[in-house]
Amino acid sequence: MSTTKIVYGLYADDDDLMNGVKAFNDKGIAINEVYTPFPVHGLDKALGLKKTRISDAAFLYALYGVTIGATVTWYTMNHDWPQNIGGKPAFDWAHNMPAFVVPMFELMVFCAAHMMSLTFLVRNKMYPGAPAQNPDPRTTDDKFMMEFVTEDVESVKQLLIETGVEEITVKDA
Repeated sequence: MSTTKIVYGLYADDDDLMNGVKAFNDKGIAINEVYTPFPVHGLDKALGLKKTRISDAAFLYALYGVTIGATVTWYTMNHDWPQNIGGKPAFDWAHNMPAFVVPMFELMVFCAAHMMSLTFLVRNKMYPGAPAQNPDPRTTDDKFMMEFVTEDVESVKQLLIETGVEEITVKDA
């Protein structure tokens, strides 16, 4: 039988949570997860999380949108429906491109925003039908929770009490 337990500490205030995170970091006790109802400034650095790559993905998605916009305008102006607009030759996309900056920009923003949203939902397993990961629904309203996977339950509970925790729950891993 495993002696590993999951310990949850529920806080009422984000300042208490940050103090708790700092206390656990000072003691060298690893925090498995933190659940908050809103983003807490500095929590990612306190937990030692790496910078996300969502901005890199956004750039690639925006580049994809611009590519689609440029390809569609080039195909439309040169092959599908060539027209002589303002005396500009239809076979030269570069001369006509300034007229299509707005649609290309809109496709860039559209692709970046929608694909980043989908990437975020899939990466965080928040898509429809995904199992709920939140152990306590109060953390979506006004409570803050730290989760530990540990064998030394008593020291974790003691430090949680010292840092002003409201409620402690222990479950089997």
